[in-house]
Amino acid sequence: MSLLSRFFGKNKVVERESEPDLVYIPNEDERMKWAIEKAGLTLWHFEKSLKSPVSGQEYFSIKVMIEDSGKVEHIWLTSPDFDEEGNLFGEVGNEPVQIKTVKLGQKIGVMRSLISDWMIVEKGRLVGGYTIRAIREGLPEAERQAFDESIGLLVDAGSDYFKPDFDTPEGAILSLEEAYQKNDIDKALSCKDFYQEAKLMLSAMDFPIEEEMIVSTSEALALSFVSYIEKEGMPDFKNINRAFTQRDKVDENYWIITEVCTYPDGGISVQKLQTYKTAQGWRVLGVTS
Repeated sequence: MSLLSRFFGKNKVVERESEPDLVYIPNEDERMKWAIEKAGLTLWHFEKSLKSPVSGQEYFSIKVMIEDSGKVEHIWLTSPDFDEEGNLFGEVGNEPVQIKTVKLGQKIGVMRSLISDWMIVEKGRLVGGYTIRAIREGLPEAERQAFDESIGLLVDAGSDYFKPDFDTPEGAILSLEEAYQKNDIDKALSCKDFYQEAKLMLSAMDFPIEEEMIVSTSEALALSFVSYIEKEGMPDFKNINRAFTQRDKVDENYWIITEVCTYPDGGISVQKLQTYKTAQGWRVLGVTS
């Protein structure tokens, strides 16, 4: 598969006879750092799918970091498998350029900590492949179609498989959306933090803020939230693909997350959600403009 010949890339192309070009992106690139982090946070889905593939999942590959004499290269492995300790085994899926300790087709084993990406081809659609997406996002809009054709896959907004918990901002958002889907207002309320939402709202106003004002505003926000749900019903997230395409870190505890929702009819919506890290984990505040 030609996409196995595409690595980290930016401003440097290595041409190889009879094989697709390699493109390099330095690790410090913010898109690539987020891609690698996202791959780690969603690796559980790859492992689950590899163990019990569903209909349409036709290809599995995983990318690992290999070091040789101070040189580092990220290599795609085909036929991946995990042992009971979580270590990864697979076959080198592309000819290495910088390192000499492995070669195309060689079966190798690596520690879990060296995994930098994973991908599944699902009915011709790319699932995962976060470093591939990072490369694509760095291209001018006019070049993206040619890139998609070169790897032979549909590259849409994607589906991200963060765990619905409070360990990450994305997990908190998914927990809230899961509560919506289960029509569970108590769980939905537990995913929110109206106090911090009120504090942020009031901090934008040009007057002194007192604790009593924050508390009363948070109570009003909670009542408004419940009233809206009772009137309009829970938002429907059934059969919606959700991708979290960007994190904007305001400070250590306050992050704005961009969520892209793709609906069954092909429609797409984009929203920016405020999240806040409390002593109990991440919580969702509200949508920002």
